[in-house]
Amino acid sequence: MANRSFGDITEPNAGRVYDYLLGGHNNYEIDRQTAEYLLSLLPSIRKWVRMLRLFLQEATSLLVDEGFDKFLDLGSGLPTASHIHATAPETRVIYVDVDPATVAFGRELLKERPHASYITGDITNIDAVLDAPIIEHMFGKDRRVAIGLNAVLSYITQAQAQEIVQKLFDWAAPGSKLFATFETRNPAMTTPQMEQFLAMFQQMGTNYRFTTLGQAQDMMKPWRANARGYLPLYTWLDIEDQFSEKDHEGIDLQFYGAILVKD
Repeated sequence: MANRSFGDITEPNAGRVYDYLLGGHNNYEIDRQTAEYLLSLLPSIRKWVRMLRLFLQEATSLLVDEGFDKFLDLGSGLPTASHIHATAPETRVIYVDVDPATVAFGRELLKERPHASYITGDITNIDAVLDAPIIEHMFGKDRRVAIGLNAVLSYITQAQAQEIVQKLFDWAAPGSKLFATFETRNPAMTTPQMEQFLAMFQQMGTNYRFTTLGQAQDMMKPWRANARGYLPLYTWLDIEDQFSEKDHEGIDLQFYGAILVKD
């Protein structure tokens, strides 16, 4: 934990809870208690969260290999040692998050990283994010960028996601790519533990929404999925043998990833 205090340490913070689930140390006791409670409701969530980060690293590496050196990451959470700037240290990265405490903490973590910046921004007001002066300062006039929407779409409505995705498509240059993750479940299935899980996020001041795969595909239009399409994250990472039916929590829980392109 850094020496400085970022945010109210008497209330859980979603970014710090996520950091704890990743095995990080940038969190407080209230965050650890909250995370352990979430794990008591959905024991597999630690597996899924860590797989989300592994996908982010895999997608970043693939995009760097394709020549991308500018990344715009939306809904970033804490930029710890496993985030984009660490996976691709020579790239220029702009992180964006709506939570001022997360941004302040993130800036502290990035203070020795000249190629990475962190700004406060609400992705549901994506025009303001894209008009931020840091975009041109970091990227110049070049809008052929890699855009991340990882572990964030569950915090907004499908209508909001569709508007964001369309505006990103209009803004980005042809050849740009968008890499995203989608948390899905069977909408006809629930458990008392799932209802308590969702209620816990409401207590942290946010709503957590699962989608179906079909809804995820619809909300990413007009971006086109690459040849791999929408795949379960454990298929992307070739770790299917590490998951059992129990990990789907009785609700067909599944996390997908995709890399999409603007033709």
